[in-house]
Amino acid sequence: FFFKQKTAYEIYQCDWSSDVCSSDLGAVSAAGVGAHPLWIAARDGVSCVRPTQLKRPYNGRIKISAQVPNFDPAAHLEAELLPYCDPFTQFSIIAGDEAIAQAGFKGKEAGGHRTAVVLGTGIGGAQTIDDNAYAEYVEERRPDTLTVPRLIPSAAPTTLGMRYGAKGPTFALASACSSAGQAIGEAFEMLVSGRADRAIAGGSEACVTNGSIRAWEALRVLTPDLCRPFSARRNGMSLGEGAAIFVLETLDSARARGATPLCELAGYGTTSDAFDPLRADVEGPTRSMQLALASAGLDPREVHYLNAHGTATYANDITESEAMRAVFGATPPPVSSTKPVHGHALGASGGLELVVTINALREQIAPPTINFLEPDPKCQVDPIPNNARKMSISVAMSNSFAFGGINATLVIKSI
Repeated sequence: FFFKQKTAYEIYQCDWSSDVCSSDLGAVSAAGVGAHPLWIAARDGVSCVRPTQLKRPYNGRIKISAQVPNFDPAAHLEAELLPYCDPFTQFSIIAGDEAIAQAGFKGKEAGGHRTAVVLGTGIGGAQTIDDNAYAEYVEERRPDTLTVPRLIPSAAPTTLGMRYGAKGPTFALASACSSAGQAIGEAFEMLVSGRADRAIAGGSEACVTNGSIRAWEALRVLTPDLCRPFSARRNGMSLGEGAAIFVLETLDSARARGATPLCELAGYGTTSDAFDPLRADVEGPTRSMQLALASAGLDPREVHYLNAHGTATYANDITESEAMRAVFGATPPPVSSTKPVHGHALGASGGLELVVTINALREQIAPPTINFLEPDPKCQVDPIPNNARKMSISVAMSNSFAFGGINATLVIKSI
C-alpha cells in the first residue's frame, strides 16, 4: 500500500493473471499459506470449511471450521522464535514476511523511526489461553514461563516491529470482528496525519480452540453445515482463522524507492452504534460507509463492488442490507461475502477480505457468495450468487462490523 498525497494509499503487486504469482500482501488462511491461494479460493468459490481438527477431544455440536490446513510453524519460522509465539503471532509473521518481501524490502529495510505497526486481533493468544486453562484446571500443572508473552494481543505487532526494525507507533487494536479493518484504517490515518511514512498493518486470529468453539456455540450463531450469507434459510457462520498483512506507504516514500503501486487505499470510515452488545443497528454501519466515501472524496454511485461483512446470521445480514440501501439507494452495487470460503476469522476477517477485494479490483472479477439458495426478501441486494462475475471495477468497498456496534469500512481505487 502507498499513501497518495493527503488521502490515499497504494499497494504494490505483480500480475495476478497467473495462478502462480505471489503478492506484496501477505496472508495465511484456510486456503493455505500465501495471499494468492486465498484469492483463488474466493474467486473460484471453493469453500475451505472442513471438519475441525483439535489436539483435545471436542464433544460439541459444531464439527466444522475454516482452519489453516496442515500448518507446521517450524517450516516457516526460526526455532528460537517459536517459544514466544502463539499461532496468531505465527500467522502474522508468515503473512508479514510475504508482504515485506513482495514489497521489495529485505531484512529491516522497511523499518525505522517513521514506520508504524498496527495489528488487529479479537482475542490474541487464544490457543495459549486454552492450553493454559487446560493445564491449570485439568492437569494441575503450572503455566509455561512464556505464557504471558504469548497470549497478550500486543505480542504480534511487537514481534513484527522487532523483525522489521519498525520503531514508529506500534500497538494492537482489539475491536472484535472490526479489528483488522480498524487497524488498517488507523494506520492509514497515521500516514494522512504525517505521523508515519510507512505502516505494516493488518489482522491475525487463531481462535479455533475447544473453549472458543464452545463459547461461540453458546451464542447460537454457528452453522452446523453451510454458511449462506444473504440467502434464505441461512443459519449462521463458520469460525475461521488466519492473518493478512499489508505494507502501506506514502506516495513520496514509494516514489523515492521506485516502487510500483497496485491500488490506492482511498478512504476509511469507522463508527459506533452505541446500541446493543450483540444486535447491530442500521445507523452505525450506514455512517461508517458514508464516512469512508467522504474520506475518499467519492460519490456512492462510483462504487462498483462491495465486499460485505456478511456473516450469514439472520439479523445481521438484514441490517447490513438495509444500511447498504441507505447509502446507495434502491440498487446497491453487487455484493459478495467470502466468509463461506475462508470462514469468519474474527479480528483477521477484515484483512482477509481486503486481500480478496484488492484482487477483485485487479482481475476485474467479483467473487461469488457461495452456498446461496434463494433470495431473502429482507436482504434486497445483489449477492453475486454462487458464481464469480466478470465486471468493471475501479472502486471497491470492504465492510467489517463487530459486536458492540463497532464498524469499519475501507475504500480502494484502481491507479
